[in-house]
Amino acid sequence: MSMFTPKMVSLTWNHNGFHHRQSKFSKPHARKPTLPKAPSSTLRTPKTYSLPPEKIEVFKSLEGWASQCILPLVKPVEQSWHPVDFLPDSSLPVEDFNNKVRDLRDRTAELPDDYLVVLVGDMITEEALPTYQTRLNQLHGVADKTGSCTSPWAVWSRAWTAEENRHGDLLHTYLYLSGRVDMRMIDRTIHYLIAAGMQWDIDKNPYMGFVYTSFQERATFISHGNTARLAKKNGDPVLARICGTISADEKRHENAYVKIVEKLLEVDPTETMVAISNMMRKGITMPALLMQDGKDPHLFDHFSAVAQRLGVYTAADYADILEFLIQRWKLEKIQDLTTEGRRAQDFVCGLAPRIRRLQERADERARKTEPHSVKFSWIFNKEVSLI
Repeated sequence: MSMFTPKMVSLTWNHNGFHHRQSKFSKPHARKPTLPKAPSSTLRTPKTYSLPPEKIEVFKSLEGWASQCILPLVKPVEQSWHPVDFLPDSSLPVEDFNNKVRDLRDRTAELPDDYLVVLVGDMITEEALPTYQTRLNQLHGVADKTGSCTSPWAVWSRAWTAEENRHGDLLHTYLYLSGRVDMRMIDRTIHYLIAAGMQWDIDKNPYMGFVYTSFQERATFISHGNTARLAKKNGDPVLARICGTISADEKRHENAYVKIVEKLLEVDPTETMVAISNMMRKGITMPALLMQDGKDPHLFDHFSAVAQRLGVYTAADYADILEFLIQRWKLEKIQDLTTEGRRAQDFVCGLAPRIRRLQERADERARKTEPHSVKFSWIFNKEVSLI
């Protein structure tokens, strides 16, 4: 998922507008936290979005449709790529294997530090997959109640997880072999992130859940696509192919979640429109928001600032994704809405231009900020410019 990132952008949206998150650049505390948790400033009390039984039945009624239209988007295992397809073959004779690793290190030797920061952040976000599957299995009407449930919703959830699992595995191993990054600090960050969980304030509402995943999968498609472009530009065609392959997976997963919301708009337009509105009023919180390494309490902000500067995932992408989904779901043309549904429709369809205007003001304020750098433990405490 990258859950968008991608999964990362240093701008946040709430009902008061679109604004830059304010990072503090103080020295890290000498005492490391004993429990993996996010700074209290990133946490908020979740709102309840409970559903009556008849709404949960909507998903039961769509199981036949999901079997026909969603499950075919899963690739058979025998036709799927796996990390070994991109990595040095460990079954080779020792000298041949070592030569392959040297080739990999030669390719990655010139990758810029700021690019490595973004690639590591993307990888860490992918590695927090257990959290994402856990949250999907909490959604009413589509949860995998037994762990091996045969409902198409549960089958999709497990298959999606199996496909996503390859992303973090591949990037983790590739970065490990490169020798360019501090794997101990990276693994520590992954540990902290999975233990901290995910701020996904939708209660157990599947309407909102599928809106979120539609947005998030498109964000990760964009992010990995941009890391592929930059890898090629910086002289590593294999890494470019890796990121491009992951991006293609994210696009296919995006198609699945977008189709689900499309179908929900057809069978339950008001509930779905209100869910989209609620999700956008809250803002799409990136899944790695609670990221930390035990040293930098503002690690996610710093990581996302670098991603914004490199053009891997930006505030403009956020608005672009919203406009794409409005067009794809034909939200302006949805009819048979209640008064509440029409209010939600008006809000969502008028939101993207407002975001862009507020973004321009935030960008103008950012341009007046003094340039500064931050040390990233992932790259042996080297400094990287944020702005």
